[in-house]
Amino acid sequence: MINPPETIYTDKRRVSCDGATDIRAGAVLGHPRVWLEIDEKGYVECGYCDRRFVLRGDPHERGLHEVSPGDLDEDGPGA
Repeated sequence: MINPPETIYTDKRRVSCDGATDIRAGAVLGHPRVWLEIDEKGYVECGYCDRRFVLRGDPHERGLHEVSPGDLDEDGPGA
């Protein structure tokens, strides 16, 4: 069984990933450090290790199928 990629929640739109953030040696055991920018999707995935960085408070943080009343247009779709 393959484990799903790690998800990290953040308050910043610009994040760095070296694949070994929790390891003291850092990139020695991971991959080269890259800087990633979270865009309008509300998340970004690292091209090396597939970690997903999700912006806190964004609808994507709650899950793709969960919707809050403020997430929908009051007039309905296509209004």
